[in-house]
This record gives sequence, C-alpha cells and structure tokens, in this order.
Amino acid sequence: MDINLPNLGEGADAGTIVNLFVEEGDQIAKDQPLLELENEKAVATIPSTAAGKVTKIFVKSGDKISVGQRILSLSEMGEAVPEKGAKVNAVTKPKALARLPQEAPAGQEAEDERPNGAVSQAKPGIAPAAAPSIRKLARELGIDLTGVRGSESGGRIVRADLHAYIQELQSRPVGMQSKGAAPAPGAEVAAKAESIDFAKWGPVTKKPLSPLRKVIARRMAESWTTVPRVTQFDEADITALMTLREKYSEAYEQKGTRLTLTSFALKAVVNALKKHPVLNSSLDEGAGEIVLKEYFHIGVAVDTEAGLIVPVIRDVDKKNLLELSNELEELAKKARERKISAQELKGGTFTISNQGGIGGAHFTPIVNKPEVAILGLGRGAMKPVVRRDKIEPRQMLPMALSYDHRVIDGAAAARFIVELVQAFETFREEDVKI
Repeated sequence: MDINLPNLGEGADAGTIVNLFVEEGDQIAKDQPLLELENEKAVATIPSTAAGKVTKIFVKSGDKISVGQRILSLSEMGEAVPEKGAKVNAVTKPKALARLPQEAPAGQEAEDERPNGAVSQAKPGIAPAAAPSIRKLARELGIDLTGVRGSESGGRIVRADLHAYIQELQSRPVGMQSKGAAPAPGAEVAAKAESIDFAKWGPVTKKPLSPLRKVIARRMAESWTTVPRVTQFDEADITALMTLREKYSEAYEQKGTRLTLTSFALKAVVNALKKHPVLNSSLDEGAGEIVLKEYFHIGVAVDTEAGLIVPVIRDVDKKNLLELSNELEELAKKARERKISAQELKGGTFTISNQGGIGGAHFTPIVNKPEVAILGLGRGAMKPVVRRDKIEPRQMLPMALSYDHRVIDGAAAARFIVELVQAFETFREEDVKI
C-alpha cells in the first residue's frame, strides 16, 4: 500500500521536506513520524497512516511535495511487495503554477492538453465547485473560476484544470486572453529577472534561498507593491513604565516568565485599538468592504536563525500581563525552534515588531497583509526632555506606525499613535501586579 501526503489544511496544499525519518527496509508503526514538512512558515511532522515494512521511498529531503503525492510504499506487517506490473495508482509531482508555461508532468499529458474552454459547468448564480485551496490560488492568480471547466465529478475544479486554463490563455494571440485572468503578482518582475555572475569581480559564496526566506520575500514584495504605505513616527516617555518593570520583574520570574517591554506593548496596543477600530480591520477588495474585527489577535515578529516569523497571540484583550508574558515567551521559543504550527501564524489583526533588543531607533515596518497596520518599536534611550519648564533625563521609546492608506487616513493614524503614547506613559500599576 502507498502512504500519500495528507490534507494539510485550508490554503495549504504543498510543502518542502526538511527531514526524512525512515529508510527502505524499516518496520514502522501507525502514527510514527515519517518526515518533517515545511509549509509557509511552519514545520509540521507527518505521521504514517498505517503500519508495515517500508519497501520504497519516493521522496527525499529538499523535495517539494503536494497533497496526495506518494511518499512511500509499505508491505503490511512485512508481507511481500506486490508483483512487478501490478496496477499502482500513478502519482506525479505537480509543477508550480507560477512557473508556467512548462511541460505537463508525466502521466497528465492527456488531461493537460485537452482544450479547457471558457465554458463553466456551474449553474448561473452558483459558485463553481472547488476546494478552498483552489479558490485561494485562483484569487492570487486573478482567475475567475466561472470561466474554468472542471474535470472532476460534478464539474469540480482541481489544480490541473487551472494549469490547463492558464496554458490555453498563454497559447492565444496577444489581446485575446480572457479578462478574467490576470498575471500572478510579481510575474512581470520574475520575467525580467537576470542572473549576474558576481564571481567575475572577486570571490563569492552562494547560499540557496530557504523555503522560509522565499515565503518572506514573496510576501514582502506583494505588500510593498500592493499597499500604499505611510509611516507615522513618534516617541513615548517610558521612564515610569520601566520603573514598574524593574519593580515587578522578579515576581514574574518566580512565576517562570519574563516581564518584557513587548508584554507592555501588547496591552497598550489593544487599549488603543479598542478606541480606533479601523486599525484593527482588513480590506476585502473583492467585496469592496472594510472588515472591522471585534477580536484582538496580535502578531509579534520573532527573529529566528531561519528568518522572521510572526506568531499570533489570540484574545489579547482578555488576558492579563502575566498570561501575555507566558504566552509570548512560549510562542517565541516555538518559533525559534521551528515547532510552531501553521494555525499559530494565522488570524492576526495587528502586528508588533520590537527591535529594541537588537538596537536602532525608528524604522519603517512593512504592513503584514491582510492587516492594515503594524507598529515598530526601537531601543529606548535616555534623552534630555523639557518637563514643566525643566530639562530632565527621560527614557524615550521610538515608535513607527506603518499603515495602509487605502483604509486609514493620516488623521486617524495620528490619533491612534497619540493614544498609544498616552497608554505607554500612563500604564497603571494594578495592571502589572500579580
């Protein structure tokens, strides 16, 4: 029997193998880990769905595999392998749509070469049948699924149908392409990419982009090109706040956690978001609506050896400072060890990026789509400040708020950051006590 890659969840249909835990000839048990798969920014362990002896492995570390693709074959409980020539379900390694045009994978020529046409099998007013991952991919590629013919039962649209549809569009004369399909984000840039031989001018070391770095690059480029971003700068006097932190730091350590500036920032941000809900929203471009969220799930950027990862702390408004500090430390540890799940990276409504532990002051963070705002914090520094007609040394925190100008006006952003400064400067001691 074959063990195939199971469904990874909505919007996730592929991943890259990081580690392979079994070899041919191994006797394995049901639910025993087979491999580690990197998908988006998470690494997940894929278990075996059956017990038996490994007779053949079809993948290796570094391979990109898709849902349904064959991983290995088992002879149940060490039984003989099926005779040569026995009928086996052929599973081919699908090509990425972003690399079209290309040759169809072996075993799919007949299906991919058939004329797809622009006639939908869906009834008028009814959305075509397709998995959520296919709908997400179609949205990213700018394809209207009502113009795609589904090849599965009941007209269900699968990835191969999108593949064939795009190939057909590309084969048409210029100007004849369907208005329902737009080039994938970044396709024009990729087409113009040029490889430069830097070794002509001196010694170089080449390091391949990791799957995580590719995800970061793609998302940052997409945000930069699609979001008209503005960054608002300010400073908050955190002298009193840092006094509170020093006073209660030991009590938090006795509870097994650390009281950090980011913990305070989570509370300050959620209090400001409650008064300025437009910064806790998203833009639904398809529906032409601003979605105001009534929950507060805050993402916190974590610096790891593999790259930037943003785990999400849910319901920040319902948790006290001790609970937030515990969860923040736990998620940061899981992110650095690459043990964080894909679900823990989704659903954020606002993001905080604190670079204070590294250094630097103001910077311009990039909005984490589909959110509409992100707060960047730099290192606090002692500065001479005029207070009550006197110059005093005060610890000032540099702040940078980047926001999507399609949704948020400059006046709204200014009011929010003023509210945020006040929240940092007037933090209540009863909110810190354990």
